[in-house]
Amino acid sequence: MPVAVQAFLESTDFESAIRLAVSVGGDSDTIAAITGAIAHAFYRQIPKHLLDPAMEIYLSPDLADITRAFCTRYNVPV
Repeated sequence: MPVAVQAFLESTDFESAIRLAVSVGGDSDTIAAITGAIAHAFYRQIPKHLLDPAMEIYLSPDLADITRAFCTRYNVPV
């Protein structure tokens, strides 16, 4: 957890937070997931060039719909 927070604190935007988290090494997927959650809450957006492939390619249509519904209900910008 401290590594994820440190990556966020050293970032300048969402993408830099993720890049810093991944560059740490180790369990980088978990570190990047935690860092990404913090960065999204703080910066209030995920860049379109990162969000679109996640929603359209990597998530199944059902899971993408659930994600959009969650974001709409809780006023999370996507």
